[in-house]
Amino acid sequence: MLKKYMIEAIAVTKEGLNNGETPFGAVIVKDDRIVARTHNQVWSTTDITAHAEVTAIREACKNLNTIDLSGCVIYSTCEPCPMCFSAIHWANIDEIIYGADIDDAKRAGFNELEISNEELIKRSGNKLKLTRDFMKDECSDLFDIFVAKNDKRVY
Repeated sequence: MLKKYMIEAIAVTKEGLNNGETPFGAVIVKDDRIVARTHNQVWSTTDITAHAEVTAIREACKNLNTIDLSGCVIYSTCEPCPMCFSAIHWANIDEIIYGADIDDAKRAGFNELEISNEELIKRSGNKLKLTRDFMKDECSDLFDIFVAKNDKRVY
């Protein structure tokens, strides 16, 4: 785990917040190189599936010209929702590293499904590595920034 990648995920999240998006960002790394760097694009694309992790997977697959992201690590500012976790699972990403959690998102007003990544790993039999609470305070602060905005929109 390298802080520089989560710092990058936090930075891209702030870019999204400045453009009317929500407080979620993700970076995908392979061989110590960023292959995708995105924030949620739900509002700008009017696509409810355009979560940061999904858009990062789309970008990484395009950049690597493959649908198999074996050997990749995803840094997410928040615990991936079940949809994002499923996309991570199907892309064969090796590891999820996240900061804030489902409860942080719920406190900010998001309609989260209360199924943890630990539970999804257990139910799926996936062997992916999971690191939670990485730079949690810095990632949780993104929700405070979002809540303080006058033009915020949740989903």
